[in-house]
Amino acid sequence: MGRESRRSGESGANRVLLVFDGDCAFCQTCVDAGHQFLPYMPAVRAWQGLDLAAVGLTREEAETSVRLLGPDGLRAHGARAVALILALQPRMAWRAAGRVMLTPPVSWVAEAGYRLVSRYRHLLPGAAVCGSPRSRLCRK
Repeated sequence: MGRESRRSGESGANRVLLVFDGDCAFCQTCVDAGHQFLPYMPAVRAWQGLDLAAVGLTREEAETSVRLLGPDGLRAHGARAVALILALQPRMAWRAAGRVMLTPPVSWVAEAGYRLVSRYRHLLPGAAVCGSPRSRLCRK
């Protein structure tokens, strides 16, 4: 089994999808870190390479925060999406961190932190963006 198939969500309709801003260098760096450090990562795609209507998103939703989409109506955004990715990890420490992030008042602080970073993400360092040929996550 290859690294990508082992580390990504299930195939087909049961697949969990993380949608992020592929024009955000900091966002790309965060996705890369997830692939590097987390045992499980959902399928990841930049919104610029998706048919947004087909996944039930508007452009405004995709531009404002990361989105986690999955089977059975799973829809989360911002810090909650990040927390759910952590809660889906096979390692107990990551799962515990995700569950703590989902619990008030920590969830409130996490979301405030996410909004702050999101607002100023263009000022943060990062890796390749959709305009770069290096980013495979931006292609349709």
